Parts: sequence; C-alpha cells; structure tokens
Amino acid sequence: MHRGILVAAAAAADVAAAAADVRVRELTDLADLEAARRLFDEIWRPSPTNPAFTLELLRALTKAGNYAAGAYDGSLLVGACVGFFGPPAERALHSHVAGVSAAASGRSVGYALKLHQRAWALDRQVTEIAWTFDPLVRRNAYFNLVRLGARPTEYLPNFYGGMTDGINAGTDSDRLLVRWDLRSPEVAAACAGTRRQASATAELSHGARAVLSTGADGWPVSRTRAADSPGSVLLVAVPADIEGMRASDPACADAWRAGVRAALAPALARGGRVTGFDKAGWYVVEEPTAVSPAAPNPPRHKEESP
Repeated sequence: MHRGILVAAAAAADVAAAAADVRVRELTDLADLEAARRLFDEIWRPSPTNPAFTLELLRALTKAGNYAAGAYDGSLLVGACVGFFGPPAERALHSHVAGVSAAASGRSVGYALKLHQRAWALDRQVTEIAWTFDPLVRRNAYFNLVRLGARPTEYLPNFYGGMTDGINAGTDSDRLLVRWDLRSPEVAAACAGTRRQASATAELSHGARAVLSTGADGWPVSRTRAADSPGSVLLVAVPADIEGMRASDPACADAWRAGVRAALAPALARGGRVTGFDKAGWYVVEEPTAVSPAAPNPPRHKEESP
C-alpha cells in the first residue's frame, strides 16, 4: 500500500484525537478490556442474559489479532470500538460495536475512534471496513455517510431479531450495512475534514422525488413511485428523534420503521445507491439506469466486474 496513504491516515487520526481531547490506543490487557465491557453495558444497558461482550470473548478476539481500541480522557475510558476480520481473510474488517459514554458526548470521540480504526486497518493492508447501523437514527446516518464517507450497500430487515437492551428493545432491528472503502478519495477527504454535503432542496429542484416524507402530524407520508423513470433520484426521510419517539409514540415509530423499510430495502435490492444524507433528515438514493436489452446469443463464461 502506498506509504503516503498510511501517513495521511495516521495524521488525520492524530488530529481527530487532539480535537476530541482524548488519547486513542489499542486495548490489550485484562483491565482495559474489562473497562470496555463495562462501558458497553453502561451505554446499551443489556439484559443480564445477553451482554454486548463478555470479558472472555474480548480477550479471545484481541489475542487472535482483531481490533479493540479505547479513547481515554486522562485515565478514564470514555469510548471504545471492537471489530473482527471477515472474508476476504485479513483484507476486510467488520466493526461490530463502537460507543461513547454520555460524559463525553458532543466531543467527536466516536470520530476519533473511527479514524484510529482506519489508520490501524490500513497499516495491516486492510482495504475495507463494514458495519451496520439503524437507518432511522438521523445522527448516525449523518455520521456514517457524511463525516466518514461510508456507503450503504444492503438493507437488512430485523437483522438481529428481537433485542432486549435499553436502546433497541421493543422494535424490529432493521439495519443498513455500510462499507467504508479506506483508500477512496472521498473517504480520505472526509477524514481530512472535507465533507460531501447533500441537499434535499437542491435534489428536488433537479427533479428528485420524495418517496417518504414527514407529515404535519409527524407521521411518515409515502408517495407513489409509479411515475419514476429509471435513473431517477429518490429522497427518503427519517424522523428527527426516533429514540424519543419510541417512548412517546410507539405507533408512530413503528410506522416510520415500516415506511423506511418499504422505501430503502427494494431500492437497494434493485441496484440503487445511497449517495448521500442531508443533515435535515433525508437519504439521497440514485436509482439504477435503464438496462439495455441483451444481445442475442451472448458469449458464455464471460464475466465482468460489477
């Protein structure tokens, strides 16, 4: 891998850590790992029978060479991130969990952790990191797609089944799978602080269709796609605070889950690409262009890159 990419990634990680006023380092000994386990429990409040991680599992993952890092404010662990390798072996990392304590909220500690993870991965010849997030959580969508430059590739309905922690209990666990191309110019720019901002207003002025929007009562409003043409741009809204809505109006929260699933899942399945996210709460989805009719008797055994 080009040395310049590694140097730039490490420098960006250092800048992010300094801006968040934390020190990010790998977690290796039992005391560090136990602190991470406690932090995850503090953030997600899982049921006793289904913890986010056990100490034994964290120990095994790190011993096998997987990623575990923490962000420290002095001697206090305020954020942690854990990932493990997936296929292709040692070239892709799945980032399973990342969390920041409430005491460090608003300091971009999570951003510092992800940039440390990118630099760590690139130093090991890893070219991609993937993870999942709840597509209804607006701040996470903005963080993943805009601040980091990751791109969703798959909609996963009720991916984890029924969850029992203090954040996700009582709702289907739909997730977007995102992939972070660590060497792409867009990702490098995002990590250097240059972000690709999306504008739903601008997209609408150029003919985009809002297939899911917010009604005056706060409920989702779906619009027919019958008039869409191949290659069109779709806009899919998400509510401002789905977590608060789950407590205050569960029926409305369920309607949003169903609406976003109905809009995003088929769009991604047929080859659509989520190209951006407007901070005001809109996914920007580019539909695939029309496919030309296949030529008669196409040659067999020919393969092309997607």
